[in-house]
This record gives sequence, C-alpha cells and structure tokens, in this order.
Amino acid sequence: MIESHELKNRDRYLKKLIGFQDTEPVKVITGIRRCGKSSLLKLMIQHLRETGIGQEQIVEMNFESHDFRSMTSDEVYHYVKERAVPGKRMYLFFDELQRIDAWEDAVNSFRVDLDCDIYITGSNAYLLSSEYSTYLSGRCVEIKMLPLSFREFLDFHNFEVRETISALGGTHRQVFDKNGERYDLREVFDAYMRFGGMPGIADIGLDQEKALSLLEGIYSTVVVRDILEREKRRGQRQITDSALLRKIVLFLADNIGSSVSVSSIGNTLMNEGLLEDGKRRGTPSTHTVQAYIAALLESYFFYEIKRFDIKGKEYLRTLGKYYIVDIGLRNFLLGFRNRDSGHAIENVVYFELLRRGYDVAIGKIDNQEVDFIATTADDKLYIQVTESMQSEDVRKRELAPLQKIRDNYEKIVLSLEPGLDVSYDGIKSLNLVDWLLDG
Repeated sequence: MIESHELKNRDRYLKKLIGFQDTEPVKVITGIRRCGKSSLLKLMIQHLRETGIGQEQIVEMNFESHDFRSMTSDEVYHYVKERAVPGKRMYLFFDELQRIDAWEDAVNSFRVDLDCDIYITGSNAYLLSSEYSTYLSGRCVEIKMLPLSFREFLDFHNFEVRETISALGGTHRQVFDKNGERYDLREVFDAYMRFGGMPGIADIGLDQEKALSLLEGIYSTVVVRDILEREKRRGQRQITDSALLRKIVLFLADNIGSSVSVSSIGNTLMNEGLLEDGKRRGTPSTHTVQAYIAALLESYFFYEIKRFDIKGKEYLRTLGKYYIVDIGLRNFLLGFRNRDSGHAIENVVYFELLRRGYDVAIGKIDNQEVDFIATTADDKLYIQVTESMQSEDVRKRELAPLQKIRDNYEKIVLSLEPGLDVSYDGIKSLNLVDWLLDG
C-alpha cells in the first residue's frame, strides 16, 4: 500500500506546468475534486526547490484549510505581500481559490505589484468563467487535470509491467506487484475498470468497501461544495433540490455514451417513477434539468461530447452524449455489476484521448456513427471501440462507418479481443489495453 504522504509522479501535467514556469500567464489547474491538483502543486514546489528556488520565495495557501478559508480577498493580498522577499521573484500557490469572494482582485494586484509566478487550482469551471477572464484579460493558461490513466493507475498501485517472449516468438506483457506476485494484464485492467482512477484509492488499497467510502466522500463534496454551496454564493436559487440532482446524476451515469435529450430527461424520470420519493411535484422543466446538467459539467463530474458531420465538416446541433469523469464513481453510483461494459470502455477511451491532448467529437457519416474523431492541430484519428472483434457481424458493424471515410488519416478499432487480424483494408485492429499502455 502506498503511504499517503508519498508524492507520486504525474509527469504529463508536471511537464506542462514546468513549461509555463516563469512566464506571464497565471497557471490555472482545473479538474474534479480529489483528482490530484493539490499534489501537482506540491510536485511543482518540489521541482522549484530542487532547481535552487529558496523556500522563502514560495507562498502556499490552501483555502480548504481552516487557516485561510474565511479570509477576504484583501486579507489574502496582505498575507502574501507581507511575505514577499524584496528583489526576488515570488512563487505563489493558491489551492481551491474559488472559495474566496473577489479573489480575482487579489490575483490581479499580485501581477501588478509583485515580481511573481502564480499557480491556482479550482474544482469548478466557474473559476474560468467570463467574469474571471475579463479580469485577467486572457492572461491565464489552463492545465486540465483528470483522474489517473491506466498507466498512472499501475504506477500508483506499485504494479510493474514486464514484457516476456512468448512461445511463438511474440512479446507478452505481464504485471508484477511490489512483492513479485504475477498478474495477468487483463486482470489488472479489470481492477481499473472496477475501482477507477481516483488517486486516493492508492492510499487505501484495492479494497471495495474502503473504495466505496472514498468515492462517496468525493461525490458528496462535489455535490455539496461545488454545486449547492456555490449556487448560494452566486446568489442563484436554481439548483436547490439535492434529490433531483442525484436522480439526474444517476440517469447520466446510467446512460454514458448514449444519445441524451435534455428535454426528455425530466419526462423519463417522471415516467419511471424516479421522482416519487422526492418532494417535487410534477415534471421538472427542460430549463431546470439544463441548469442541473450545466452545474455537473462545471464541476467536471460529467463531460459533454458533440456530434460532427464528417462529410459536411460541421458540428451538429443534434443530441450529444455524456461521459463520467471516473468509471469508479459510476460504479459507486450504480453498483459493481458487469453492466454495459461496452459503453464503460468507451468512457475510458474518451478520457484517454483528452489526456493525450485531442479534441474529441462523435463522427456522423451518412446514417452511421464513428465513436470518436480525435483531432489536434496536425493530426486526426478515427476510432471505434467495441468489446470484441471476434464475431463477423460485429466486425462488419464496426468497420462499415470507417470504410466510408475517404481521407488518409489513421482509422483504428480498439477492443479487448481484437482477434488474429491486425488490419482490415488499412483499418488497424488494436488491443485496447496495449493502446492504453503505449500512449
């Protein structure tokens, strides 16, 4: 078991932060609660100390801490100003700064009054809302943080992947824990699909009861602090019904990767009798449901993905889909059963593509769908995700939309059972677990 004080690497994010070190933009790290933002700040501080920056040049404030959480914006400013070392650059680290009203004023003042490099974390997209952007006139860079990838999960849980030569001369991957115990790679992937990628689970070990308790704490904190409390602070009264919020969360979690009509959610909840135990009378309006979903997106609990017409080269206004930020949270909400595993692995692929820096959309070509179009400035991938490519019918279904696409960008089918063929007319068939490890 990993000791809770031990800092594990999150190299992908740390490299980005180091790349922006000593540049003018405020570095803003966003992501769902408990995905590792505070630890990333500590890793950055560790990097500064290792590269010769004195401790006196570093100011850390965590606004979840009792010491700081009731401060005003002016008090934050004075606290930092008193600690500024004349003639030296200061490195300012503010964790969960959105809890302080008018925090933008303090940050803007630091930029004007001090020679400083500023790092902020926040668990809500409200942090980067229009009011904030106006204050900083676009002088900020966002580092979007997610729970652990499968590779990070292996590292955090002290697993090591080793390649061995198989009897037929190919390579075979096996996993060993720190005691030298050997596991099948698929076995460890199944654990990832069960427990998810919240870093805190590495502190308690792969114990279902403890994991559920930890995930429940994360869910409650997101709902109470980032959604219900924030609404009060913003003076809004739209999201007040925690029971309805939970029903919508359960509905979206149960329908990841499926087309969802916001207007029909209220009716569905009503028709299935899911609102009867609440105090609500009648069907919630589309406007209300939309506000609740917007709050869940703002708190990074769910992510929305749009449709893109491959032939018409435009985004469509038709139904989007939602994916949940962590598959462990979905299991906490819906129970650990082998439900809908096709959509669950799709969920994992979607977030892996985001980690790798792609913009991701659903592809539409004629009346067929490509699970993901992943684009960067100079690259594009078309990806289908399925559990198995062993059956002829499934192969036809998964390959058909990709075969219609007439450009030369890479086309891939990812599955847990790719079969013997590695390619179909130039379309690659890859093992999903290997793809996750190789990225």
